[in-house]
Amino acid sequence: MAPPLTALLLPALAALLPVPAAARAPPRSIAVVGAGLGGSSVAYFLQQHFGPQVQLDVYEQGGVGGRLATVTVNKQQYESRAASIHALSLHMQDFVKTLGLRQRREVPGKSAVFSGEHFVLEETDWYLLNLFRLWWHYGISFLRLQMWVEEVMEKFMRIYKYQAHGYAFSSLEELLRSLGGEAFINMTQRSVAEALLEVGVTQRFVDDVIAAVLRSSYGQSVLVPAFAGAMSLAGAQGSTWAVEGGNKLVCSGLLKLTKANVIHGRVTGVSLHSSEGRALYQVHYTSSEGQGSAFYDMVVVSTALHPSRSNFSFQNFEPPIDNFPGTFQPSVTSVVHGYLNSSYFGFPDPKLFPFASILTTDTPALFFNAMDNICPVNISAGFRRKQPQEAAVWRVLSQQPLDKQQLKTLFKSYYSVQVTEWPSHPRYDSTKSLPPIVLHENLFYLSGVEWVASSMEMIAVAAKNVALLAYNRWYQDLEKIDQKDLMHKVKTEL
Repeated sequence: MAPPLTALLLPALAALLPVPAAARAPPRSIAVVGAGLGGSSVAYFLQQHFGPQVQLDVYEQGGVGGRLATVTVNKQQYESRAASIHALSLHMQDFVKTLGLRQRREVPGKSAVFSGEHFVLEETDWYLLNLFRLWWHYGISFLRLQMWVEEVMEKFMRIYKYQAHGYAFSSLEELLRSLGGEAFINMTQRSVAEALLEVGVTQRFVDDVIAAVLRSSYGQSVLVPAFAGAMSLAGAQGSTWAVEGGNKLVCSGLLKLTKANVIHGRVTGVSLHSSEGRALYQVHYTSSEGQGSAFYDMVVVSTALHPSRSNFSFQNFEPPIDNFPGTFQPSVTSVVHGYLNSSYFGFPDPKLFPFASILTTDTPALFFNAMDNICPVNISAGFRRKQPQEAAVWRVLSQQPLDKQQLKTLFKSYYSVQVTEWPSHPRYDSTKSLPPIVLHENLFYLSGVEWVASSMEMIAVAAKNVALLAYNRWYQDLEKIDQKDLMHKVKTEL
């Protein structure tokens, strides 16, 4: 007997219907270029969303952790850069908790702002006295600054709700617009000085305090964009913490947790192919064993695609993918073990020198941006900070390597100097455009977020966004991408 007509039609109709997202196979393999915080956290988030069966290859030509590096002095390790994490950094807090790490015990120390001739602002042990000095010198500028930063941060914190509900953004502009509307977009195109003067902060406060903070964090002036400035100033005036054992443990821990395959090699290019109507990406690299390549369903680039930072190429893409405009700020970290020359700062008797951290104003004669008496990454219960008359470990930030005369200016004598040079942050005045996130169908660029603001938490937020974006695009869940009026949508989903 012939089968009924419905038995013949149903399979044909089923073939025409879209496959439910849950039924679609996840990517077989994903490549991540870079094993710094961006690469390690995006690998973690990608596995969270796609599942443990996805093969994750992470390419890194240097050490895992990238800029989250340490140096060793007298068998103790010290952070060479990127030392502080803001108290509101929720992704970083979650990483530490998930990995079973601990926040490092804070060792208190006073700060001051140095003009090259004298201290223009000095912190004391008394909170009320500090407030009085700020008011005496600058009026209510510090309150106006605090209100401005808090308003920006309150809107920025919306990103965690959006991401918790699975929403993602296909461009940095869309991400910013969802948080603060056109005002946030404008904050990437005007200077922090202009924004603060507009809300009533005085020019003197900008020159003395704001300039000192930005020189310490970005090595740049008050002409950095307002949004990047707000993120830096939030970290300067809020409570901060670091990871016991070193911040780089977050990167190695996340990669170990995801069981990612770390390939120690330099990626030289990505070429586009196709398989069964779907894009396939070939990653080319060189390692100690020679040249190699591998194919992937998806690639995330977590290293800067700028001529000064990378030289790998994209092949077979139409339109072609080029390096993006903009340069990076040269940054030099000198970790010096020695005796501070307190006389240079106006304290002939080193026992009377009270500061553990020295920021500097934007003065042409000054050859360093900031310096601080740093503590090791492992702090025992009985640890105490070295007194100024003792040999201590100081971290000096500058734009150029310090010569012998400059070292002699800052230190009476020293046992060792370890110098690290890197183009650490974008030179914000070198371009007004923001890089894209989506380079191709399943090819994403993570590091472009640094042109919005450069901090550990901004990179973690961008990593979560890329992972969500990749997941939503793979399963064609377009309702979770670039949605408008998200605050209302999130409230109705609760």
